[in-house]
Amino acid sequence: MAGLTTSEWWGLLPEGIRGEVDGYVLQDRRLQAARIVWETCRGRGLGLHEAEGVVHERYLHHGDRIARTPLSPLDLESLAARASGCPGPVVAIEAIWDGDTVHDWFVILLAVSTGPAGRYELATIHRETAVRHLGDVRAEEARRPEATAAEAAGRALAEHLAVPFHFASPDAPDDGAPRRRS
Repeated sequence: MAGLTTSEWWGLLPEGIRGEVDGYVLQDRRLQAARIVWETCRGRGLGLHEAEGVVHERYLHHGDRIARTPLSPLDLESLAARASGCPGPVVAIEAIWDGDTVHDWFVILLAVSTGPAGRYELATIHRETAVRHLGDVRAEEARRPEATAAEAAGRALAEHLAVPFHFASPDAPDDGAPRRRS
């Protein structure tokens, strides 16, 4: 059965499975949808890459009906409002890399607070968020638009709050980069 098109693989799925996959797609849960397609058809020769292709076609089919996860705001006013909600004084703004199989690499912008000590998430910056914030042209020029957007927004917020900004690895994804010491 190798060599089938995504439409042919879709047609091989039972109606109940197709409904389940479309349910996950409409909830913007790409990984769960691909897992169902792959688990159902892998015995027939469907690879994970092909399962992702089937799900991609369902995303194209449903288009604007998909309940997309909202993008984090990166404007100074929104970030400052979020930082003001921290339970203690903000002593720094930090950007760190993270990643998963759905979004690839992304940057999390954090407020570092004391009393109680902790890190509080202000924004998650995926590529799509970065492109929206930077604009298409500037995002295309950036090697890692996620890092460029995080650095710009984080520095602006840190300056606004008169606290230091820390981003240990702005040039390359590294979820093990040194963190700011509190």
